[in-house]
This record gives sequence, C-alpha cells and structure tokens, in this order.
Amino acid sequence: MFTISFADPQDAARLADVQKRTFDADARLYQNKEEDGPPGYASAEWQAEQMMNAHYYKLATEDCIIGGMIVFPSPAATECHLGRIFIDPQYQNHGYGQESFRFLFQTYPVARKWTLDTPSWALRNHYFYEKLGFVRTGKMTDEVNGEVIIGYERVK
Repeated sequence: MFTISFADPQDAARLADVQKRTFDADARLYQNKEEDGPPGYASAEWQAEQMMNAHYYKLATEDCIIGGMIVFPSPAATECHLGRIFIDPQYQNHGYGQESFRFLFQTYPVARKWTLDTPSWALRNHYFYEKLGFVRTGKMTDEVNGEVIIGYERVK
C-alpha cells in the first residue's frame, strides 16, 4: 500500500539516504558523474531543517520510505512551490509520482498556481512534468555551479 504523510525528524536519515540514491542515479545517467545533487540532498540535518520550514511529506510503501516531497505554500496557499520531489530509483515507473501529484492537488485545492524547477539535463523530469500539465516558464543559471535550471508552472 502506498501512503503519503508528513515526515518526522526521525525520518530524516532515511529521507537523506533515499534522496542521495535518487539524485546520484540521475547524475550517473545524465551527467556521467558518480554523485551529484541539489544542496542538502545527502544530509539528514538538512532534511530535518526542511521539515521545520516547509510541508515535508514522506512517500512510503509497506512502512518503507521510498521518497519525499517538499512543498512551500504561499501564506494563503493560493500558490505552491514544489521545492523537491524524489522517488527511490527502484520504485520509479510504478505510478507513485503521478499519485503524489494527485495527492498534492487534492491537499492544496485553493492553489491556483504550482511552480517547480529541474536541471536542464534531467530530461525524464521534463517529460513527466509536462505530462502532468506543467509548462516551461524559462530558464536560469545557478550562480553557484553554473547549472542551467528550467522553471515550470501549472495554473488552474
């Protein structure tokens, strides 16, 4: 059974492990790097901090955490930014990503606009987000590492 619930600080280490596996798998697939990911992706402390600053959800099957989502709603929740979504590579392509977005859209019904961003090289992500009705809004260059990031939004 697939479940989505708020993450607890006790989940931080497991979420960091899953996130590291997920982003490192993409780095190997798309960048020919052994490991690479966004800030804090491998840090349990960073995960716990995000739980205090955002709505951090854990994705689980049979009590095993397989992924997570970090949502930043506006004060009135009319706009939401998906800061991060990740699913362990061994659980990808099973519909959990689509189910996670259904959950978000139902959980934040007053959100008229959703935004997110993803690296330009993460082609699988682009396809997935566009399939869900997100449209590209532009691109920016990360000042720290020079990576090109593609912005997306979905408006009701």
